[in-house]
Amino acid sequence: MARKQGGTVMAKGPVLIDLTETPSVADAPPVPDAQEALVPQGRAMQAVARVAARRPSKLVRLFWWVTTTLIGAVVTIASWDFATGLIDRAPVVGWIVTGLFALFVFTLLMMAVRELAALARLTRIDDLRHQAATALEAVDLAAARRVTDRLVTLYAGREDTRWGRDRLEELRGDQMDAAALLTLADAELLAPLDVAASREVEAAARQVAAVTALVPLALADVATALSANLRMIRRVADVYGGRSGFFGSWRLTRAVMSHLVATGAVAVGDDMLEPVLGGSLLGKLSRRFGEGLVNGALTARVGVAAMEVCRPLPFPPGKRPTSRGIVQRSLTGLFGSKGA
Repeated sequence: MARKQGGTVMAKGPVLIDLTETPSVADAPPVPDAQEALVPQGRAMQAVARVAARRPSKLVRLFWWVTTTLIGAVVTIASWDFATGLIDRAPVVGWIVTGLFALFVFTLLMMAVRELAALARLTRIDDLRHQAATALEAVDLAAARRVTDRLVTLYAGREDTRWGRDRLEELRGDQMDAAALLTLADAELLAPLDVAASREVEAAARQVAAVTALVPLALADVATALSANLRMIRRVADVYGGRSGFFGSWRLTRAVMSHLVATGAVAVGDDMLEPVLGGSLLGKLSRRFGEGLVNGALTARVGVAAMEVCRPLPFPPGKRPTSRGIVQRSLTGLFGSKGA
């Protein structure tokens, strides 16, 4: 039966709806795992990567250029007025202060020259790496010999490469192939430097992991990760002969971080820490210690990328260090043994 209410016929009893397709339980979306929110993400290193890789807009660069120019002009005029006024009141003291100002300006100029020289060294190493890659691709023995000569010149003033340079000079005449000659140069000159650079990366990874895990202060892990990575990249450049200055370090950092962000190398996975933990990430770590280990592992990835950028020759096949190996050497035992 049906009853009429307000001009609408209302059905009495249950209403049956005919479904053309029966829903399947298998098609239902999975229930979100509450543990996923606890997985360490390495947020400090991801923030560092975004900050270092981000290029300021033209408006921001214009603002800083105008600001520094204006401040420089104001400071220069004020210093000039102060020095000339002091010379009128007290000539001896005024000339002493003028000499100090002149020394300050000379120091700034020398620092600028050093920065330009550092940028030139980085450019020279980058050109050398590209020439080596071109010689290998073209199988050009003459080009490989020119690259080897430039490499020997690059390390001519370093005592720690003397033995390698002597060995290379002794054996290079027997090499009749571009790949063999560059492999010999790599083994004799760059292999010991690779070991030193790897140690710098391991030290930075340990520092970032320890500070993130043990210092529960807001932004302390981000500041530590940023400073440790800047210092690591600069030291890696020093190992390979780059000796980058302040602006050169930022240039290298931006290049390394941009490469990592573009290739997705800042993504986090449990396999990143498998050499350290030997099992499930969630089953062995607290949230804070997990963040520390992930940030340390991401720092190792940055270090490997820095070695590729700062190295004057590309890594031979099979010789490129892996972030897993660096993580295993630097972080194993940091918060407990593997069998704990």
